Amino acid sequence: MKIGTIMVRVPRRVKKGKNFKVLTLTEHPMNTGLVKNSKTGKIIPEWIINKVNIFYDKKLITTCNYGIGIAANPFLAFYVKAEKSAPLDFVMHDNKGNIYKKSVQINVY
Repeated sequence: MKIGTIMVRVPRRVKKGKNFKVLTLTEHPMNTGLVKNSKTGKIIPEWIINKVNIFYDKKLITTCNYGIGIAANPFLAFYVKAEKSAPLDFVMHDNKGNIYKKSVQINVY
């Protein structure tokens, strides 16, 4: 995997009105800026995902603000109420200006 890859697990189909679980895992080193490189002795610069926006049917449903206390390859789990078949979009920003995106389709019956 490459840095910024977002893996998402959702059910194949969800009954309308029911809550469903969303699991995400993002490939990212989440360097705190507090650790030295063991070979060079230099501080490894801070490089973290600092903001995550999640949209369902193009509407913002939540924002997560991360800090240096989040481990490498951050894992996020949450529930969403199935309203209609629509995309669930993830937009993650890091402190170097990179933006990572992933979209999954939610199928409601």
